[in-house]
Amino acid sequence: MGTVGLALPWGDRISSAACEGGRRVEPPGIAAGQTSEDQSLPEDRALAAACLAGDLQAYERLYQAQGARMRNLARNLLGSATDAEDAVQETFLKVQRRITTFRGQSTLVTWTFRILVNTCHDLRRSRARRKEQTQDDADRTAPVPEPRAPGAHPTLRMALERALATLTRHQREVFLLYEVEGFRHAEIAALLEISETASKNTLFQAKKNLRSMLEPLGGAEAGGA
Repeated sequence: MGTVGLALPWGDRISSAACEGGRRVEPPGIAAGQTSEDQSLPEDRALAAACLAGDLQAYERLYQAQGARMRNLARNLLGSATDAEDAVQETFLKVQRRITTFRGQSTLVTWTFRILVNTCHDLRRSRARRKEQTQDDADRTAPVPEPRAPGAHPTLRMALERALATLTRHQREVFLLYEVEGFRHAEIAALLEISETASKNTLFQAKKNLRSMLEPLGGAEAGGA
């Protein structure tokens, strides 16, 4: 399995405290007891109403507000900037085609990200089928990776990418959505159509698996320092 290919400023979102189950700190400017979702609800509802009314500028506002974040998530799920861009463009086409099916049971943003995740799944399956069809040619033309220098340790970023790639699909999605993209468990539950308890349990197992793979590496690096 290839690496996830993370394209995120990890230091800005993930800390050692978070990996140990600590509470994530909300971005600056959010009052105590209030969440980023609470502040965005009126704007989200207005944007949804405008999209339902056929306002093309509303779709443009949605893209401007969420496009970069969507590309970021798609890049992490697909491991390719090109595929990520394709996934985002396809998602917005689907949003426009399916907007009449939006019932407001979740926010418009959550609904849009759900379409994005499903689109990424479709692209991964399509890519896997293409890979099977061209595997023989790929084997003949694939470059031989250069060996690492003796005793060299991979960087934390590379190690994290590899560790994430070993998680199950659901573990990787929940981890990225919660720790990287900042979604709450209630939002993840709506996005992935699972329960909040399942989201929490999946995140716990993902962190546990990541720690088991990364802690030995940390010890080895410390010993060689």
